[in-house]
Formats: sequence, structure tokens, C-alpha cells
Amino acid sequence: MASEEAAITMVNYYTTATPHVRNQPVYIQYSNHRELKTDNLPNQGRAQAALQAVNAMHSGNMGLSGSASSSEGALMPGQSPVLRIIVENLFYPVSLEVLHQIFSKFGTVLKIITFTKNNQFQALLQYADPLNAHHAKVTLDGQNIYNACCTLRVEFSKLASLNVKYNNDKSRDFTRLDLPSGDGQPALDHGVTAFGAPGIISSPYAGAAGFAPAISFPQAGLSMPTMPGALGPLAIPSSAVAGRMPIHSMAPAALHSVLLVSNLNPDSISPHGLFILFGVYGDVHRVKILFNKKENALIQMADATQAQLAMSHLNGQRLYGKVMRVTISKHQAVQLPREGQEDQGLTKDFSGSPLHRFKKPGSKNFQNIFPPSATLHLSNIPPSITDDILKDLFAGSGYSVKAFKFFQKDRKMALIQLGSVEEAIQALIELHNHDLGENHHLRVSFSKSTI
Repeated sequence: MASEEAAITMVNYYTTATPHVRNQPVYIQYSNHRELKTDNLPNQGRAQAALQAVNAMHSGNMGLSGSASSSEGALMPGQSPVLRIIVENLFYPVSLEVLHQIFSKFGTVLKIITFTKNNQFQALLQYADPLNAHHAKVTLDGQNIYNACCTLRVEFSKLASLNVKYNNDKSRDFTRLDLPSGDGQPALDHGVTAFGAPGIISSPYAGAAGFAPAISFPQAGLSMPTMPGALGPLAIPSSAVAGRMPIHSMAPAALHSVLLVSNLNPDSISPHGLFILFGVYGDVHRVKILFNKKENALIQMADATQAQLAMSHLNGQRLYGKVMRVTISKHQAVQLPREGQEDQGLTKDFSGSPLHRFKKPGSKNFQNIFPPSATLHLSNIPPSITDDILKDLFAGSGYSVKAFKFFQKDRKMALIQLGSVEEAIQALIELHNHDLGENHHLRVSFSKSTI
């Protein structure tokens, strides 16, 4: 094993959950040997086969039948531990955390770098062991993350290792939690997000080869029980529940698309304001501010993935002087008030709204989802609108404008930097869809850039 801690974790787990290979129980205990020596050439093949069997069992019997022994699946000498991953048919957002959760089923992931090239979302991912990379490639290449979309193309990289300079939402070195986040990138809360965004992934095995819940491939009939307390469920959208790559032992809440938002400012918030803000991360269908507790609201998103996305980006953000708390609700839907029932306009149905950002499958908006920031991206600006008009629009609404610039190649878009993230959130709520004349309505979203 990679470490004594990993060996202890493995023995403790399999003491209570006996694994089976070809319907035969396998019993695991400690050896008197401190290490294995494999310098005896005739035994190399046998040791390699045993190691492959252990790794296949470790990853939930994921080696598809015949893959380990076929000529195309053989591990080549000097094989790189780095994989190049391309996600095709990107209908749902795929983040660094999602890739980490999927690929860590096959071994310890050390580093990930994500980027866009040729209009495709791509990633480089480094394992601790080339054998882990081999098993991941053989099993995951061609698989869909969600039903009929987000197809993984996996190949070996020519790089022997990755050099990660920053820990943020684009790159991560899981062996170096001390790295800076880089300019304009949100810093990571190392106590919570070293292995993912809150509510998406959390792992008590920081850096160790913790045995995660198995992915199950229905076609091959392969699955394995989950290890209690290991990686949390990957949220799967309702439209993708019948997908080719379901995550087993999913908590019931993971399929819920309703969020509970608490600690709101009841004097300032409205259903429309929550619709606009949460609509940055998904299509909001219904909003209900609770009649007897107006600092709380229920928000129904289009699916569970969008609910998780909104929760991970908005939980803990300040809005109208108070820190929002966002969690998954136990409710499966937001009920509209019955006819004649007093509601004071606190419940609104937005399912038919023209302001939804993600109704179009494969929308580019999925690739432009960023955490709240003090810099806002403005678009759909008519030619007659000058920088002074836009700056006056924001300043006249009570916001402090720190910087502004039009895009050089396209004056329909601009960046505006406000005094704080809280100001930017409130400005987005107030000024998104603002009528600029000439049949143009201002589109406002958070930017990853700074001016």
C-alpha cells in the first residue's frame, strides 16, 4: 500500500465488509513483511497480475471483463501517471471537484489542471501510480458522466508530472494545501474544500487513498458497497438519473432540487430578487418566502445539479447585510398557495420566465458560471450606450464603481468593478434585465476577471 495509514484503513474496512472475487470471500490481514521486493524477473508477471486484481477490487471491481488481460489494456513500461481528459457534449457543468470524485475511485489523485482548448473543456490529472491511471483510462474512456451527455475521452499524457502553481477552481495540488489561490480566484477553505465544494464532495481521508463509493456500470453488472463516511454523493440531475454512470448509495437529499435559504434580510429580499440571484447558477422554477419566518425561503431549481451548484456558490455570501445560509431542503417541490389562501405575494412561479439562462441544451452559459465576485460581466449593450451611462446607472443605484472597461473586440460587453462582493450581488439582483432602450435589456453575471 502507499502508506501505513492506507493499509490500516483498508484492513479496518474489509474486516466488516468481506470482499468477494468470483463469488469467493477474500480475507485481508497484516503481513510480517514491511515491503515487497519484485526484483525476481520470473515473478514480475505474477506480482503485476496480483496488483491489478487488488486495484480492481479497490475501485469497486471496475476493471471491465477482459480489460486487464487484453493486449490493448496492458500497462506499458514507463507509462505516465498523467491522463489527458476531454469532456465532449458538455450539457451540464463539469467542475474540477466532479472529475476528482470520479477519478479518485481508481486511486490517489495528486493534481488536476482544467482548461478550455478548441472550445472543449479539458483537464490534466496526475495519479500517484501509473497503474491507477491505466485502470481509469481503460474503464472511463467513452463513458458518459450524465445521461447522453458529458462524454469522457481519456488518454495518456506525454507529461510525466504536473506543475500546479495555484489552488483554485481551475487547478488543484492535493499534496500542497499551502499554495496561493492566484489573482482574481476565490481562495479555498482548506478545512472544507480541499477535496471539493461544500455539499458536493467531502472526504475525511485528506490525501490518503480513502476507499470511495463505487461507481456501478449497469451494462457490466459491476458494483460494490460504499465505505461509510467516504466521498459524498455526486449530484446527478433528474434528467440523468437513468445515465450510464450512476453513483450508488446516494443520499436521498442529493436528488432534491429544492433549496432552503435562511438568514435573509426580510426587509430587502423578494421572490423576484432570489429568482434573479439563484438564476445565475440554474433555472429557478419557484420561490416561496415563508409566511411566518420571512428570513427563510424555499427555492425550487430545475434539477439537483443546479441546486448543488447554487448552494456551493451562494452559501455564506453576504446579502443586504446578512450572511446567507443555503442547504438542500427536505421538500421535493415548492407548493403554490391554494386559491383564496393568504400569501402576500410571497410565493412565485417562474417556470415560464423568459429570463432563464440555461433552458437551451448545451448553452454556453454553462461554461461561464463563476463564484460571486466584485467584478460583474455586462452584455447585450446597445451601440449608443457609453461607459459614462453605464457607470452612472450603477452609481445612481447606490453602488461604488471602482473601475470599468469595454471589451476591445466587442463593445456589446463590458466589465465593471464595484466596492465589494456584496455590492456586486445586490447590483446583479437590481440591474440584471434593466432596459437600456433600443430593445436591449442588460445582462449581468459574475466575472472571473478583474480590471
